[in-house]
Amino acid sequence: MDSSPLADATPATDSLDEYDLDESSSVDDGTLPVDRYLDRELSWLAFNQRVLELAEDDQLPLLERANFLAIFASNLDEFFMVRVAGLKRRIETGIAVPTNTGRSPADVLADVSAKAHELQERHARAYREHVKPALDEAGIHIETWADLAESDRTRIDEIFSSQIFPVLMPLAVDPAHPFPYISGLSLNLSVRVRNPKTGKEEFARLKVPTNLPRFVELPDDESGQMRYIPLEDLISNHLEELFPGMEIIAHHEFRVTRNEDVEVEEDPNENLLQALEKQLLNRRFGPPIRLEITDDMDEVTLGLLVRELGITEQEVYRLPAPLDLGGLFQLTRIDRPALKYPRHIPTTAVSLLPKDSNSAPDIFASIAKQDILLHHPYESFSTSVQAFLEQAATDPNVLAIKQTLYRTSGDSPIVEALIAAAEAGKAVLALVEIKARFDETANISWARKLEKAGVHVVYGLVGLKTHCKLALVVRQEGGVLRHYSHIGTGNYNPKTSRIYEDLGLLTASDTVGKDLTRLFNELSGYAIEKKFKRLLVAPLHLRKGLLKAIQGEIDNAKAGLPSGIRIKVNSIVDEAIIDALYRASAAGVPVDLVVRGICGIKPGQVGLSERIRVRSILGRYLEHARIFSFHNNGDPLVYIGSSDMMHRNLDRRVEALVRITDPDHLAELEQIFELAMSDETSSWWLDESGEWSRHSRSESGAPLQDMQNVLMTRIASRKRTAALR
Repeated sequence: MDSSPLADATPATDSLDEYDLDESSSVDDGTLPVDRYLDRELSWLAFNQRVLELAEDDQLPLLERANFLAIFASNLDEFFMVRVAGLKRRIETGIAVPTNTGRSPADVLADVSAKAHELQERHARAYREHVKPALDEAGIHIETWADLAESDRTRIDEIFSSQIFPVLMPLAVDPAHPFPYISGLSLNLSVRVRNPKTGKEEFARLKVPTNLPRFVELPDDESGQMRYIPLEDLISNHLEELFPGMEIIAHHEFRVTRNEDVEVEEDPNENLLQALEKQLLNRRFGPPIRLEITDDMDEVTLGLLVRELGITEQEVYRLPAPLDLGGLFQLTRIDRPALKYPRHIPTTAVSLLPKDSNSAPDIFASIAKQDILLHHPYESFSTSVQAFLEQAATDPNVLAIKQTLYRTSGDSPIVEALIAAAEAGKAVLALVEIKARFDETANISWARKLEKAGVHVVYGLVGLKTHCKLALVVRQEGGVLRHYSHIGTGNYNPKTSRIYEDLGLLTASDTVGKDLTRLFNELSGYAIEKKFKRLLVAPLHLRKGLLKAIQGEIDNAKAGLPSGIRIKVNSIVDEAIIDALYRASAAGVPVDLVVRGICGIKPGQVGLSERIRVRSILGRYLEHARIFSFHNNGDPLVYIGSSDMMHRNLDRRVEALVRITDPDHLAELEQIFELAMSDETSSWWLDESGEWSRHSRSESGAPLQDMQNVLMTRIASRKRTAALR
């Protein structure tokens, strides 16, 4: 496994979604301050700033820092395409609903724009002043044309002529050629030329090909160094070949971001698959919402772009070249282990290891003995969840497999297992969420492939995304049907399972099996949701269940009994949940929150949230697991599952949490919280003013412990201990 596979990740996606028109879930009785929430958009930008701070940290391996620069850029692109697009849509359509802080969308957009300008300039500075010089020192040079010797230029001319020139398509702009459509996120060259015969100036646009490497590797000069030149720089210095006979007056780089949010009007009488396919075709034609230009662009060219694209001054971002540092993902694939995180190979969960090392593992026998709590990527996805489904596909005693698929990889062994099971004559149900943002096209493709193999494919409920991570296997054992279940916090995606931190429960519990059976019947048929015994399911019961658990802690605290709430999520912005936590704090309940992304809560405010602490963990793995833990007077009420504390998760998605009951598993989850909240652990702390500060060193200057490294070591040692038994 590559030690730095984060280039495949999209860390922002789980925090970005459509605008919530039911903007507030709180029932305000006037007992709480009006200004008690943090703005969700600025909080998201604060999350991406934490990513940037990792790129700025010279204690991290160099190529990982380049990787975090690329992740920051990719995250920000999605933020503009979804969240900023949503703000603009509200303003343009005149929707008067205020944001979660009660402010107008126009005011929030102004603040977001100011912060985004600041962060993009800081991002460019981090590359130019810190990461690029460090890459140079490490023998990885990103050159400019001016840096090249004449011998290099001769050889690069050959590369340009044979490999690049044939795929370039300059587009003129004149009365016969209207201003061309500029696709979202494409990198472009604006070129101004003059006809030497007539003296007339013309404008042309040249798109930098996306199917060529962003950084072109230069020929070996026997220096032992790896040398690259940005593709756009190479093209810029060969414009005479593209515009023969014309004088090149000026050329500059620019990049447009468009509204690429897909809104599907769900008509129960219309085929959802066809409706979504039509919307995906329209996505690429969304209105522009950001124009990035190199800081040397002249006013004539800028004026033309602004006029033709309909961009405001606020939406123009002047940056030093190169634009689109997401291209740095390419460099993270360089084989330089010393410049990356040490390689980590996930272990097989001890509970899934066969007693005899020469025996083949029997997943069903292992699950039948006890519930198994999985922690990825420290424990292998392929030898647990993937093996579970692959064994189910070939086991003659398995009669049926039911599974949800929200996001999966392009070469998914999970999908292949479902196909194999269907071809073997088993009853297979796949609930494919074709509305999973930015994965719609891939999911449509897999849905069609599954249908052709005989899998029963359904697309969920009208008006709701199916976001829960569930798999149910029905197996015949001695004339009795037994249920084997998996409930997880992350997607059934073998690739992201290596870089996303997630939890999953494998269980043969009849209670859980019956809960899932009823839930799948509801998702694929016409059953009406009832209460479940070990699950909390949105949209009807999850919010109520969590609020009831919080109220239980409030009641215990008021009665003088022990109390405590600990929650780990990607994002928390739901007002009703936040208000309940404020009231818990006021009642004396200690509340610990571990939040990777957006956080709308203000901790440590006198009279409001003195007993609330908020931490954020970012590192080599994307923290993705959701845990909800309540002291419950000594009888811990602890859930894991797919839901964040956002309106969409609680009100407009099918989400599922499962209660954890095994004492060892409860202790393991408690250790995660102890580690995350420890002052000895490197993390970010949220203060009462809404500012995040990084705590990565002790008072003596020594690095604090890395939570992910600690967990990696702990879980790996389990395997070694088990092997000695």
